[in-house]
Amino acid sequence: MSDCFTHIINGLKACKKTYPNNEMVKKMLNSLSTSWEAKVMTIEESKDLNSLSLDELISSLLTYEVRHNKESEEECW
Repeated sequence: MSDCFTHIINGLKACKKTYPNNEMVKKMLNSLSTSWEAKVMTIEESKDLNSLSLDELISSLLTYEVRHNKESEEECW
């Protein structure tokens, strides 16, 4: 998920096109599928998107994904 986004951002930087951090954070949140809607809403309501770094966002999303996958595995057993 974040690898594709980071690859695109790095490609744009190579072409001398940059985006402010808050715009990248918003684009990343908007690009997530509807299965992430609850987490996106939580982040939007609890964090200041203008001061949230892209690395913090990715870290938060990865943590959520790991927990969600672990819970799904436990339900299968």
